[in-house]
Amino acid sequence: MPQVFNCLVGNCPIYIETGRLADQADGAVTVQYADTLILVTACVSGEQREGTDFVPLTIDYEERHYAAGKIPGSFIRRESRPSQDAILADRLIDRSLRPLFPKSFRNETQVVITILSTDQENEADVLAIIGASAALSLSPIPFEGPVGAVRVGCIDGELVLNPTFTQLADSSLDIVIAGTSDALVMVEAGAKEVPDRLILEAIKFGQQANLDIIRLQQQLRDACGKPKMDFTPPEINREVEEAVSAIVEGRLNKIVCKLKGEREEALTAIKEELSQKLEEKFPPQEIALVLESLSRREVRSQILQRGARVGGRGLSEVRPIACEVGFLPRTHGSGLFKRGGTQVLTTTTLGSTRKEQLIDTISQEESKRFLHHYNFPPYSTGEVKRIVGPGRREIGHGALVERALTPVLPNEEDFPYTIRLVSEVLASNGSTSMASVCASVLSLMDAGIPISSPVAGVAMGVIVEDGKYVLLTDIEGLEDAYGNMDFKVAGTAEGITALQMDIKLKGIPYEVIEKAIQQGHDARCFILDKMIQTISSSRPQLSKYAPRMQKITIDPDKIGTVIGPGGKTIRSITEETKATIDVENDGTIIIGSISEEGAQKAIKIIEDLTRDVEVGTVYTGKVTRVISIGAFVEILPGKEGMVHISELADYRVPSVEDVVKVGDEIMVVVTEIDRMGRINLSRRAVLQGLSKVTNAKDTMSSGFAGKPQYPPQRPRGGDLERRPRGGPPPPRRYPDRGRKPPQR
Repeated sequence: MPQVFNCLVGNCPIYIETGRLADQADGAVTVQYADTLILVTACVSGEQREGTDFVPLTIDYEERHYAAGKIPGSFIRRESRPSQDAILADRLIDRSLRPLFPKSFRNETQVVITILSTDQENEADVLAIIGASAALSLSPIPFEGPVGAVRVGCIDGELVLNPTFTQLADSSLDIVIAGTSDALVMVEAGAKEVPDRLILEAIKFGQQANLDIIRLQQQLRDACGKPKMDFTPPEINREVEEAVSAIVEGRLNKIVCKLKGEREEALTAIKEELSQKLEEKFPPQEIALVLESLSRREVRSQILQRGARVGGRGLSEVRPIACEVGFLPRTHGSGLFKRGGTQVLTTTTLGSTRKEQLIDTISQEESKRFLHHYNFPPYSTGEVKRIVGPGRREIGHGALVERALTPVLPNEEDFPYTIRLVSEVLASNGSTSMASVCASVLSLMDAGIPISSPVAGVAMGVIVEDGKYVLLTDIEGLEDAYGNMDFKVAGTAEGITALQMDIKLKGIPYEVIEKAIQQGHDARCFILDKMIQTISSSRPQLSKYAPRMQKITIDPDKIGTVIGPGGKTIRSITEETKATIDVENDGTIIIGSISEEGAQKAIKIIEDLTRDVEVGTVYTGKVTRVISIGAFVEILPGKEGMVHISELADYRVPSVEDVVKVGDEIMVVVTEIDRMGRINLSRRAVLQGLSKVTNAKDTMSSGFAGKPQYPPQRPRGGDLERRPRGGPPPPRRYPDRGRKPPQR
């Protein structure tokens, strides 16, 4: 029997229904907000997954094009691999749910979100967090929820709950807050250099709204929930723990404070010693598990009790920083950033607007002109692994950097380029995504891209135990692995542009977030100072290897003239000038070329193609045809007029061929455009120094200082003899046009 529960979120009710769809799943709900509706299911396997040291939770966010009334692109016309938006939604949901599973839970768990309907105004990712929490709460899976989630925007200084796509275009903030009734579990934001204070206000505002959503799920669970499955967390073998502790006692506290390379060598030696002494008594897996547990306990204890960090740094101290630009000779821009044991190289490539990424999803966005790609090769951690395509982590980190930099990039009107950044992680020891932010900014400035302000990023961590917590600035790998939070924040000196919070606890108090943002601001400014010492602003000019983009505007009605039949004209221009030409529907044309000469040549051709012929204007044209009474001259591409024989020179011309021949370039002035669109030209007027005819009627009535009138009268005698009575008619002025002359 279907049951529906609802509450008001912002200005719109949210409906959660169960019992109608997918009744064989362990938990299933539909969530509807306005005309966006999703189905969420949760299933769990009956057996534990052996050989894993993490919760085997899988989130699948399935976009269906029919939800937006679309047919997928590509040849097969069906959905295939998940889009970047779907992968980012997967990660958003995972980070909101994973902390609320028991740490030692090893049963395969899968949550599938299927987008059934979307109004393309209310995004489904926040609804998916709510739906996943509701489905897990109904199921027998040991999930310690429920979780509420909302999106908060800021429009004209006012916080808005669950803004639509249209509203987000005018919002200075886009932040998603997920939390339980007691604490925050996930925060992710993109912002336009907003102050720290506004971020904190938005988090409070969003978490307050989450409480209503949590109460709604509690009602659902109380009415329809299934009993939870039996689960007892495994305990560490005390005998193994005592044996390992006896060997490593007094040694770990010295090892964990060493730098990464020295620490790993010392730990490897201890592992070999333990294997030799204990492998006959205990399983190797249990020995490794105990050593890991003791190492974690030692790191956390030193930080909490003595404030002693890995590597010997202070709690708010940033590791040594080194910056370099122009590292690669032929790329359009390059930046090398090193912070402690983390090193990232980012390159910039500029292209024409036709290089934008086309997007085939259910969202309103159809293309992207700014791309950031993040690569994490195995050598960055000294490992040997198979290199495959980018995984969810790589896509997520790349998108976070992209979000952090977007607010400072020039708009397309001022800078008509497609921009691609690629960050190569060369060495990893914590916070490679924030190092990628810094390397990317160095690369952008080296490329000469006029960013509004430099951006820096830093990762904050926290160790929480027995009600006490310690905040850490610029966490490295071991502190991230053994800590309770990874709080990434990026921004300029003026404000925040992006942040992302991952935690391993069931929640983080608001005051911890507040202090982390404040401490992160100081670290961000410190890193910015180091970057500015290397390059203080964008270079005044683009790399000589980068294409130069120039923009012109034509009448939209003449776009077809530029493109030509089947694209013939635009292809010929591209082949002749070696320039790229992108035509917009509004008449904007962007010409790109590494060669300034090629760009200017393309511009001239396009301007000539679309220019209107004006009476009184002087043109340099090419003679295309010669007939007995004059010559035809192409004054603009595809536009030609006739110079009568009497207008070819400032003297009497016996024969047209005596003055011009096909292929000659001559200067002519337009004297008339008749009602049929025919163009009359004069070379004689130019030769006499008359460069402009301002009034066609005056010209026709008075002529030029007693010279023949314009258009010239049909000559009688001289060049052409008078037609005798009964003879053939005189030749037509335009013999190749119109009908044949009548026969007498």
